[in-house]
Amino acid sequence: MKQLFLVFISSTLLGCGASIKSNFDAQSKPLTIEDKVAFLDIHHKVPKTAKKLGESKFGDSGFSIDCDFNSNLVKARKLARQNGANIVKVTEKKTPDLWSSCYRMKIEYYYFDGNISEIPQYQLQIN
Repeated sequence: MKQLFLVFISSTLLGCGASIKSNFDAQSKPLTIEDKVAFLDIHHKVPKTAKKLGESKFGDSGFSIDCDFNSNLVKARKLARQNGANIVKVTEKKTPDLWSSCYRMKIEYYYFDGNISEIPQYQLQIN
């Protein structure tokens, strides 16, 4: 009985994160932790010379926690760095509602060979 309880708790905890599906058509050299990554919300423009590397979809796995807007962006930044992208662009977002406690988002990843600090962007809220 104790083993069954441990299996249930383990599977519940592992299934609590947001569902993330990603697809990268191109990759660049991974970025370091020191490399800046810009967050562009829906209303922000991607620079014309930026190269699209991939996209992802953040959803709800059913018992999801830690899937608010900022948490999803932090996860997206990690994916971006792993694949050499320095711009995270939100293309679609659905706020939490009766059916889901998570932000559901579509994100595109870009590499921009320029100063990303000069791009108008979303400032990540740190608690």
